[in-house]
Amino acid sequence: MSDLRLEDTVFEDLKKTFATISDRMDKARRTLRGTDGSSVGESGLIEDVHEFADEWGYGIKQLGKHTQGAVKMINKIGEEFGKLDHDLAESLKTKTKKKGK
Repeated sequence: MSDLRLEDTVFEDLKKTFATISDRMDKARRTLRGTDGSSVGESGLIEDVHEFADEWGYGIKQLGKHTQGAVKMINKIGEEFGKLDHDLAESLKTKTKKKGK
């Protein structure tokens, strides 16, 4: 290995964090979808509560999608970093062999 190091746990911790955010966002979205605004009484207010729940449900769904995208990007960064680390280590081995000749 080369001197270029980044612990795998960094990527794992990031993936875990973003995955739990995505799960929590989905749970919140499902909860909002089942919102019953009839307990507020007045019909206009009931409509406003349902509209609010729908809009927030959509927004939460979008946030969930973005966090899933972040997990995919973290995976890609980890893969590319690993390749870069390997390539750097190989280039150092090649330079060391040439100097030893």
